Amino acid sequence: MTAILLRFAIYAIIAIALYLGIRRIWRDWTRQFKAEDEEAKRLRRERDLRERQKPGIIDLKRGDDGTFRPNKDDRER
Repeated sequence: MTAILLRFAIYAIIAIALYLGIRRIWRDWTRQFKAEDEEAKRLRRERDLRERQKPGIIDLKRGDDGTFRPNKDDRER
């Protein structure tokens, strides 16, 4: 009977150690992926803002009928 309880305790300790290790790895990976996603989002945003400043870029505004059209200022260019 003692051997069965000892075996069960060892299995329980191993299972808990595995669970905590896998949980920590999962959290570290998701944290790293979130940080990389935020950095990529920031870089895309900066690139888009730089591209808007280039000459020849037309801003489109949605009209009352739902169609996108250039601003009056952009039409004169």
